[in-house]
Amino acid sequence: MDLYLTLGTAVLLVLLVALAGGSLVWRRRQARRSSSLQTLLDLADRLETDLKTCRSGLQQAHAVMSLNPDLPAASEQDARHAIDAGLRALLQQRLWIRDRSPRASQHELDEAAASMRGTRDRLQPLLQALSQAQTDLNSAMREHIRRDSDT
Repeated sequence: MDLYLTLGTAVLLVLLVALAGGSLVWRRRQARRSSSLQTLLDLADRLETDLKTCRSGLQQAHAVMSLNPDLPAASEQDARHAIDAGLRALLQQRLWIRDRSPRASQHELDEAAASMRGTRDRLQPLLQALSQAQTDLNSAMREHIRRDSDT
């Protein structure tokens, strides 16, 4: 009888440890998914902000350039189309997050985040160049206005 009681207790203990371990693994997996989803949403927000900043900077640059016929005309339409395409792609990504992320594998979530990080990484030098171009353009316009007012 003692043998059956000891064996039963041991089996019960093993089952309890297995359940606790399984529960811990499941909770960690859920926490990672939750973190991945939050990261995706944060990246989407940052990318949207970057694209809108780029659009605003391009609009400002084109507005300044349109005031001075001496400056070469840039393709405002092409720039607008590129930014709009980026925003449409971002909308598709947000729809994927909304519709597919609950059933997506962790690998798919990680790939989506890596894709957004890559897009932001490629966009950052363009934003920096746009900011520098805006600064240079503003300086040139001030110099042009100063020369006109001196004559």
